[in-house]
Amino acid sequence: MATMRTYGDGCGIAHALDLVGERWALLVVRELLLGPKRFTDLRDGLPNASANVLAQRLRELEQAAIVRRRKLPPPAGSWVYELTGLGRELKPILIALGAWALRSPSLPRGAPVGNDSVILALGTFFDSDAADDLSADYELRLGENVFHVRIDDRRIELGRGAADQPDAVIETDAGTLASVIWSDRELDDALRAGAINLEGDRAAVNRLLGLFPQPEPAASAATA
Repeated sequence: MATMRTYGDGCGIAHALDLVGERWALLVVRELLLGPKRFTDLRDGLPNASANVLAQRLRELEQAAIVRRRKLPPPAGSWVYELTGLGRELKPILIALGAWALRSPSLPRGAPVGNDSVILALGTFFDSDAADDLSADYELRLGENVFHVRIDDRRIELGRGAADQPDAVIETDAGTLASVIWSDRELDDALRAGAINLEGDRAAVNRLLGLFPQPEPAASAATA
């Protein structure tokens, strides 16, 4: 058992909550969906979690065979946390949970959003029909974090790390990128303000930004 507490219920849902239902546990998994991270990187992605709580959640997730710790080969030589095969099976569950929550009328839409969350949202809301004949590689530089995006044959591939020969490079922060894609901020406005820097094919960037429509919010209880 990964946690000190249990529902004592034989239902699979109850056992899943025994394993990942503690505060921060699923967000740790979210931070590892795009690849391994050092403890310091996890803290950067979860700034409101104390070091002690984060360390405890990692221990619990290791005990549950959801996360493992390993040492990178030289020259890096640092210890990283990564998802196990069982942990990676949580990805479609977390993506579906996030997509469901984005329809909530109580979603705190002005709250800050992290780098990995924005990149994962690209995969969640990718419109394959809108991609049509687009074939392009992008590099997204969000502060010190670098991600690659490849769109081809109406499919999207996302990952941590630089792109090979990108058609365009977008340098910005997670909040600005999210505002341009989902909050109707004009790209030209962000460029004039210096909030985004672009290299490469501007037309490919314009196509990219239009590929991720979000679902309409659900009706509130008062109007349902």
